[in-house]
Amino acid sequence: MSIKDKKEMYKDIERYATFLRLPAIRKYFEEEAKESSTRDVSYEEYLLRLLEREHDLRQEHAKQNRIRLAGFPYKKYIEDLKVEDLPEDAQKKLKMLSSLEFISTGQNVILAGNPGTGKTHLAIGLGIKACLKGYKVLFTAVPILINQLKESRSEKSLRAFENRFEKYDLVIADELGYISFDKEGSELLFTNLSLRAGRKSTIITTNLSFERWGEIFKDPVMTAAMIDRLTHKAYIVNMNGNSFRLKETREWMQKQ
Repeated sequence: MSIKDKKEMYKDIERYATFLRLPAIRKYFEEEAKESSTRDVSYEEYLLRLLEREHDLRQEHAKQNRIRLAGFPYKKYIEDLKVEDLPEDAQKKLKMLSSLEFISTGQNVILAGNPGTGKTHLAIGLGIKACLKGYKVLFTAVPILINQLKESRSEKSLRAFENRFEKYDLVIADELGYISFDKEGSELLFTNLSLRAGRKSTIITTNLSFERWGEIFKDPVMTAAMIDRLTHKAYIVNMNGNSFRLKETREWMQKQ
């Protein structure tokens, strides 16, 4: 085959790979062809190597897409945690939580404690790890979730929103307790978290102990029912401890 014919063939391969949306094959077919020629491998092995590269690239894109769609406010990985700065109970349960077994069993995780102790960082780290393992994750601050539920109700699209919300493998509901809700917001939150109870996992971060949840939901009966459903077979992590943010601020000020 002449050099001109080979160039034309390569252009055709690139064109077909682009049309068929095979970016790895389009990018690596020539490199793999030269490697295969040098090593004198079979056509089957050449094809297998190309398909493996296409598969690996798609898997990586899928992981990054799940992370993007989850809506994390920033990326924090489990490996970024300073374990020694975590509250004692979190240190004890970190290995168990990092296994993500609670997702496969549909159990909840409640991270409760004072501000600055790593609740949100830990929740995001677990969420990103879940995305990398193939789980579909949603991160949302509780006040934002309630606003979305109210807007969906007013636009008569609440059922569609609930159907999507119910199907996430993991929902991270951040900052429960920072803002109190009205009756409509409390009822919507209760309904949608209840839909997931016992089937799909929810991580909740809160700065309030359970006996203070009545300050959020107002209705004592609803509060008791919410606590009962969310805590059933849940992992409850005591996140009370020294604020690592305050520690970092002090260290920063000392360097000035």
